[in-house]
Amino acid sequence: MPGRAASAARPAVRRQRYDATKFAGTIPSSTHRPTPFPRGARRPTPFPRGVTCGQHGGIAAGFCFDSGIRSARSRKARGTRRGLILALTAIMSVTATGCLVGPNYERPFVKLPALWSGVDEKSEVGAGQGAKSDLAQWWQSFDDSALNEIVEQALASNLDEKIAIARIREERAYLASSRGALLPSVGLDGSYTRQRYSANTPFGEFPQAIPREEDMYEAGFDASWELDVFGGLRRGVEASQAELAASIENARDVRVTLLAEAARDYVAVRTLQRRLLITRENVRDENDSLGLTQARFRMGFAPELDVIQARSLLETTQAQVPELESELAQTDHRISVLLGREPDALNARLSDMAPIPGIADPGAIAVRIPAGLPSDLLRRRPDIRGAEREVAAATARVGVATADLYPKFYITGAAGLESISTSDFFAGASRMWTVGPTMRWPIFEGGRIRAYIEARNAQEEQALLIYQKTVLNALAEVEDALVGYAKERTRHRELADSAQDFKRSEMLARERYEEGYANYLDVLEAQRSLYAAQDALAQSDQQLIDYLIAIYKALGGGWDIDAQLRPALEPVPTARGQASPSTSSSGLNGRISRSNQPKV
Repeated sequence: MPGRAASAARPAVRRQRYDATKFAGTIPSSTHRPTPFPRGARRPTPFPRGVTCGQHGGIAAGFCFDSGIRSARSRKARGTRRGLILALTAIMSVTATGCLVGPNYERPFVKLPALWSGVDEKSEVGAGQGAKSDLAQWWQSFDDSALNEIVEQALASNLDEKIAIARIREERAYLASSRGALLPSVGLDGSYTRQRYSANTPFGEFPQAIPREEDMYEAGFDASWELDVFGGLRRGVEASQAELAASIENARDVRVTLLAEAARDYVAVRTLQRRLLITRENVRDENDSLGLTQARFRMGFAPELDVIQARSLLETTQAQVPELESELAQTDHRISVLLGREPDALNARLSDMAPIPGIADPGAIAVRIPAGLPSDLLRRRPDIRGAEREVAAATARVGVATADLYPKFYITGAAGLESISTSDFFAGASRMWTVGPTMRWPIFEGGRIRAYIEARNAQEEQALLIYQKTVLNALAEVEDALVGYAKERTRHRELADSAQDFKRSEMLARERYEEGYANYLDVLEAQRSLYAAQDALAQSDQQLIDYLIAIYKALGGGWDIDAQLRPALEPVPTARGQASPSTSSSGLNGRISRSNQPKV
């Protein structure tokens, strides 16, 4: 036969013997999927001459049908099912007990001072809920309706805060995705295949049993479930929870910064308006002085030099007006952008003059610091809380990488319909199913896994160092703001006294010049000094309030107002023993456990 000649010409292959009951009633295809007998084929099909039941060179093909074999198969199937159930029960029991590899997170330790060193006699240490309320809504202490309105609009419309809230939704979706990895995955598939067997295979030698060409129709469900025996998936959930908490704290930090920027820009607008008013008043006075010198020059009582000096001083002062107007317009535009509006939206609203908030009675200003140690106050800062959550996330990612060193267990299965003909595709005989456990354990990866673990350890160390740096920067910001505020108060008092003295000096110099007892140089110097003192006092007013705002910002004031954030701050279910990310406090003491052994 041509088929036999071709078979004899092939190189020798390994001969194996398979259990004939394995393929009883079916013939394995080239894709190792059981293929039913062709329609109309006799059962059982006679074996070719010289071929024994359940044995053939290359690939086994069995066609034995007797009651003894079927009974043995039934007993074997029952034993297999019992073994499978016992194995699955044992694996799921181990999974449920919570075996976790990788380091277990504990809050890092940072050394903090016992007290604030920059608190002066004008700083009040508050007590109780009143001080905390002042810190949460600190801008209301300035009693400025325009400022309150700008803050409210900024909280409702600022684009940076909306971006931060969208980031929270993104991290919440990542958390849901990581939790989904703990559950089974189920899919639906279907396929149609037409195939032809080669004549130079064992299947090709039996054309009377297996057609050379056939169709295959398949449809059904397949499922897979990774059993988290060593906790890699749960460590991933821990990391996602920590990253979600970090994004929430980042949104709060954006809010703290937004409130401070809005208040500072508003104070800058009022300061620039006051400086413009001072400049224009000086222009008016210097213009009067120019008229006086011109009149005295015409009468021969003053030299032309006095006229030239008066005109040059006037022109110098007038040159300050466009610069201040430009800076005022730019600050207006900056506030409008903070409010999420077009740059000129607030020009009309802020065009009216108003005093600098909080400066009506500078001596009455007092900083109310909530009672507590620096550690208690810095726990409020969202940037510190977020940095601590980043350390927790980095620690959990070390556990995810460590889990790759251990075996992974899966349960896979499929159920559906399979037939070579559409006519009996939905018949009961077309049903098929398969289920069983799978284990995968990487033995050799060329050092890739351990290198990845080392990279994750380095990232954890970076996150810890960033946390420590954030704490130190926060301490420095509070101390700088307290010291700056205390020193600026002293400077402000001196400048106020200086402005009063220069005002009196300018009046005396003018009177003496008009009476002819002094030259115009004295008047010129007095006017220059008065303008410089008044402008410096206005800038000191702004600097004093800016330091006050900096204190509130450095203490983390303002983020308690979470009305706009609440839609994104729904409670998040947490893993066993973990704090809720939306309520977790920043850690200021503790350590990171470096054990990489499984915790069962």
